[in-house]
Amino acid sequence: MQFLSNFVDFQLFFYLCVMEHFIVSARKYRPLTFASVVGQSSIAQTLKNAIDRKQLAHAYLFCGPRGVGKTTCARIFAKTINCFSPDANSDACGQCESCKAFAENRSYNIHELDAASKNSVDEIRNLIEQVRVPPQIGKYSVYIIDEVHMLSQAAFNAFLKTLEEPPAHAVFILATTEKHKIIPTILSRCQIYDFNRISIEDAVAYIEKIAKNENIDYESEALHIIAQKADGSMRDALSIFDQVVSFCGKSITYTKVIENLNVLDYEYYFRLTNAFIDGDYCTALVIFDEILAKGFDAQYFIRGLNSHFRDLLVCKDTHTISLLEVGAAIAESYKKQAGICSVNFLFKALDITSACDTGYKTSSNQRLHIELALCKLSNITSAHKTEQQSVKIIETSEKTKKETGKQQPEQANTDKIEKKTQININPDEIKEKTTVAARPETVSIKGFSSLTESITVETKDIKREENDILQINEHFTEEQLLTAWKNCADKYVKVNTRFASAMMAAKPVCENGNIIVFNVLNTVQKNALEEKGIAKKICSYLQQELKNTSLKLDVRVDQSGDQIDAPKLYTDSDKEKYMREKNPELANFQATFELYDNK
Repeated sequence: MQFLSNFVDFQLFFYLCVMEHFIVSARKYRPLTFASVVGQSSIAQTLKNAIDRKQLAHAYLFCGPRGVGKTTCARIFAKTINCFSPDANSDACGQCESCKAFAENRSYNIHELDAASKNSVDEIRNLIEQVRVPPQIGKYSVYIIDEVHMLSQAAFNAFLKTLEEPPAHAVFILATTEKHKIIPTILSRCQIYDFNRISIEDAVAYIEKIAKNENIDYESEALHIIAQKADGSMRDALSIFDQVVSFCGKSITYTKVIENLNVLDYEYYFRLTNAFIDGDYCTALVIFDEILAKGFDAQYFIRGLNSHFRDLLVCKDTHTISLLEVGAAIAESYKKQAGICSVNFLFKALDITSACDTGYKTSSNQRLHIELALCKLSNITSAHKTEQQSVKIIETSEKTKKETGKQQPEQANTDKIEKKTQININPDEIKEKTTVAARPETVSIKGFSSLTESITVETKDIKREENDILQINEHFTEEQLLTAWKNCADKYVKVNTRFASAMMAAKPVCENGNIIVFNVLNTVQKNALEEKGIAKKICSYLQQELKNTSLKLDVRVDQSGDQIDAPKLYTDSDKEKYMREKNPELANFQATFELYDNK
C-alpha cells in the first residue's frame, strides 16, 4: 500500500510539473521588440523614433480595443528606454541587468497598476508617494496604469498635478479601451496614441508563424475562421488558437474548427443564395430549418446571411475585392457565385436582410419573421424577370411603331378623325332654316361642361402630320346616322342625363351629304356648344362611328323657340326686372342701400 501511495504521489508530481511548463500562446509569443508588434507599425515606429531622438514625453495615453497590443507596447517601451546598451536598431539588447530583470519579472523600474481594482484616491496617493523614489537601476521609472478610465473622479483630480509635472525620472503610460470616459484635463496632459484593430490578414499571418513553430498542420480557411472569431483582437485569436489545438490536436482543419467554435459553415450561405437565384423558396426554408436544428441562433444566421451578400457585392468589382476577408479556397467560391448574381439582386437582398435583422427583436413570431424574409429573397429574381419582360414588350412595341410609322388601328382611326375635325366652323356660312322633326329639350351649360371633360378623356388629342392622315369618306344611310346619334347619347348618359335626353329627342338631319344639323333652343346654348368645343367632340364621335372624316356638325337655334310655351333661359337682369314689376317697393329698397346690378 505504501508503494502504491508513493507511485500515485509521483504521478501527481509529474503531472503538475508538465502543467507548470505549459504557457498559453498569448504569453509565450508576446512580442519583445517593436518590430514584432502585430498590426501597429506606425505607432511602434513613432515610439522608436522618440527613443532614438531622446524626445520622451512624461505621459502617454494608449487607446484602442482589447487585445491589440497597448500593454505590450508599453512594456517594450519601458524596457527599451532603460536598456544600458541598445543594438543598432535601437531595440533592447536583452543581455544587460535591466533587460534580464525585466525578462524575469523582477525589475523595480517598471510598475504596473490595475485601475479596475485599485481606483480609489488612496491608491493614487500611494502612487504619488512612490513616484518620488528614483530608480535603482536604469534611468526611468515607468508607471503603466491599465484600464485608467476606471479611476474615480477624486482619483483623477488627485493625479492631475503629478501627471502634469512629474519628476524627471518618471514616465506614465496610461492604457484604456474607453477614451471617452477620461476627463479632458487628463487627456490634455498626455500624448495620445490610438491603436487599430488587428486585421484578419495580420492575425492569420501571426498564427501561421506560431503553428509552424509548434509543428501544427493547418488549413488556411481554418485560420481565417479563428481570426474572424477574434474580431480584431490578437490576444483573443491566440486564445481561440489554443482552444482549437486542444480539440484538433496537431492538425487544424476547417471542419473541426467550425464544429468547435460553433460557426455556421459558408456552404449553407452558398446553397441558400443558389436557391434565391432559382426562386426556390421551399429549399431555402428547408435549409433554414436544418440550421436551426443544429442549434444556431436565428438572428446570428440572418446577420451571417447579410454579411454573405456584402461579400458577394464586394466581389463584383476588382477595386473592392480586397475587402473580402476569407481564405483563398472560399474566396474562389465567392467569386464564382458573384458572377451569377446581379448587382440589383444583391442590393435588394441586403435591404431585405437588414430590415429583417432590425425587426427581429420586436417580432412576435421570430421564426416566421425570418422565413418571410427568405421568401422575399426567393422572389427577387422572379420579380426582376417580370419587369424585364414588361420592359422588353414596351421596347418592342415602340420599335415596331417607329419602323411602321403607324399606330394600332383603333388609335390610328381616332387620330385621323380628330385631326380632320380640327376645323373652324363658321355658323354664319351655314343656312339657318331647316326642318326639324322633333323639338330638343333645354340643355344646361353645366351639363355641357361635364360632357366636355368626359369626351376629352375618351378621345386623346395626338398631333399628327397632315400628310399622314388618310381621308375616309364612306357612304352612310339615315338609319346609320340615327343609330350613331343614339349611341353617342347612350355613351354619355351617365355624364348628364338631361343632355343625353335632348340628343335622343332630337332627330339629326344630314344636308349636302356631310353636314349634320343639331337644333338647340337659343343662342346661349349654341355658343356654349361651340365655345367649349362640345360640338367638335360630338362631330369627332360621329366621324369615327360612320367612318366619314368629311362630316361637319352644324348647331342651329330652333326658330320655334319663340313660342309662348317654349322654355326660356332667364338672365340676372331679367330676374331683377320681373321682381321689380311684381313688387314696386323693391326699387326703393335698392335705392336706399345702393344695390345696383353689375352690368
